Amino acid sequence: MEELRDKNGLTEKEFLANYTVKDYPRPSVTADICIFAREKGRVKLLMIKRGGHPCLGMWALPGGFSNPDETVDSAAARELEEETGVKNMHLEQLGLFSDPRRDPRTWVMTCAFMAVTESSDLGEKANDDADDTAWFEVELKENRLALTSSKAVISADLDISETKTSFGTITHIDIKQNNGIAFDHAKIIASAILRLRERKVI
Repeated sequence: MEELRDKNGLTEKEFLANYTVKDYPRPSVTADICIFAREKGRVKLLMIKRGGHPCLGMWALPGGFSNPDETVDSAAARELEEETGVKNMHLEQLGLFSDPRRDPRTWVMTCAFMAVTESSDLGEKANDDADDTAWFEVELKENRLALTSSKAVISADLDISETKTSFGTITHIDIKQNNGIAFDHAKIIASAILRLRERKVI
């Protein structure tokens, strides 16, 4: 069977031999994880205090960069364990967050994950580039996200809107003002809460 050739007369093997990766800009890819705990009618979220730049000293979701030899699912499980010691969680993909301005370092897309547990007693302990961990009580009311723990009170004012389509409702979330939450993690957290509400999990 004759090999297919493209409009330049190249077979796939010839095309790949001359392919130059640098011809196309590539983003870095990270995984960020929302671990929620349902306790006594309240919802808590596990967060880490950043120990390095950028967003030094701010509170963030556990997460980090995906390596070239792993899937983002594997990266999420690895980073969660490296930063908090928490492992063996069933992580579900929440979505891709790709605003080119979401990370001040460079073009970084993140694949967000989420999980729900019935206890905040997971033996978590800060490690790697996390300075501390804490469980924050979570409240999303109208357009305000409030996170409260014994270690910090952080929040974000959001613009949440919906668009009706033939495939369903699409929710748009933008951060108007941020107080102590790293990167665009307020947007990720709000997206996760809305997903759990839609499923009547919380």
